[in-house]
Amino acid sequence: MIAGVKRERDVDEDEEEEVRVKIGRSHGFEDKRSRHCPYLDTINRSVLDFDFEKLCSISLSHINVYACLICGKYFQGRGQKSHAYIHSVQFTHHVFLNLHTLKFYCLPDNYKIIDSSIRRPPGDIMFLLVQRFGELMRKLWNPRNFKAHVSPHEMLQAVVLCSKKTFQITKQGDAVDFLSWFLNALHGALGGTKKKTSIISKVFQGSMRIFSKKLPHPDLPAEEKEALLLKAEYQEKMSESTFLYLTLDLPTAPLYKDEKEQLIIPQVPLFNILAKFNGNNEKEYKTYKENFLKRFQLTKLPPYLVFCIKRFTKNNFFVEKNPTIVNFPITNVDLREYLTEEAQATEKITTYDLVANIVHDGKPTEGSYRIHVLHHGTGKWYELQDLQVIDILPQMITLSEAYIQIWKRQDKDEGAESHTGA
Repeated sequence: MIAGVKRERDVDEDEEEEVRVKIGRSHGFEDKRSRHCPYLDTINRSVLDFDFEKLCSISLSHINVYACLICGKYFQGRGQKSHAYIHSVQFTHHVFLNLHTLKFYCLPDNYKIIDSSIRRPPGDIMFLLVQRFGELMRKLWNPRNFKAHVSPHEMLQAVVLCSKKTFQITKQGDAVDFLSWFLNALHGALGGTKKKTSIISKVFQGSMRIFSKKLPHPDLPAEEKEALLLKAEYQEKMSESTFLYLTLDLPTAPLYKDEKEQLIIPQVPLFNILAKFNGNNEKEYKTYKENFLKRFQLTKLPPYLVFCIKRFTKNNFFVEKNPTIVNFPITNVDLREYLTEEAQATEKITTYDLVANIVHDGKPTEGSYRIHVLHHGTGKWYELQDLQVIDILPQMITLSEAYIQIWKRQDKDEGAESHTGA
């Protein structure tokens, strides 16, 4: 629908805007609102129809045509006397798109919106995940929220849609699979790539070196193995890789029982399974055709570090769960020894405190999840399971079958306090 098609000056308002912006930047000024528009979550893509051929057949002029991204109506111009301006005031519709330059503006304040989350091609539904997640976070942290609870239903519907029903509301999925998909989906939806950063990569992404060495087939004669090991194909190669979480491998759980015929639940210190990243420990990895020896060493630590403890082993017939308990301190976990020498010189703070712990209870295919969360304001820990929230002692957290952990890097003040206390 074209509303208020009014012939104004046949000049491109965006060109004038660019001139003003450049002049402002040259003097060190930029409208701070451009990068913090509060109305982006009002955009309603279900009503938008950017059929420009249809638009051209109706419009009197093709210059300075703006689409309201809330109701889908079109207007000529965006000045104070334009129908777009009046529409924004009358109906509190604030976000408009110039169909020629594809730039976004907020009316009636008339400033350009700079935000990567809205520069998506038509038909891309991944924006919905960012939008619904943002709405949920704002509701959770709104100090003036009338209700003491919020519903995540719209967020869950977006997950079902954007994951193409890989994750569903009515069926429990794997927490690590969801976390991996969710972080990567948000990163991509926010315009992030392997080279371009997003808020996700800035918060969670670290990097490592991977040393990989191909192994001869174990059934070959010894002489043939020795000959192959001399070839370039079998020499150790080093590559750089980024990560959003670190996978920690558990030792194989023993099958023997104690004197009361009860299966012994093994325990392992966190630092034992972190040794995977010390640059020395090698582990064999098997593919369908080839075997490799690999070792890992960290080169960069993120502000928030995620550990995924590998509890489940899958094969063609069933899923097996490793019940090993990981013993870990809740604060002051120093990861400096897992960094390369170059990284140790540049990374000033390498100590982390636990802020969240996700637990899997029960059998692999029909178990349940609990979450332990630290409340920063009081320093107290809480356990969440479905709608139930209870206090929990920090000592009890370490007795659980931890599956995913989120660690926060200490800031300078916290680090000084912890060292002083030690």
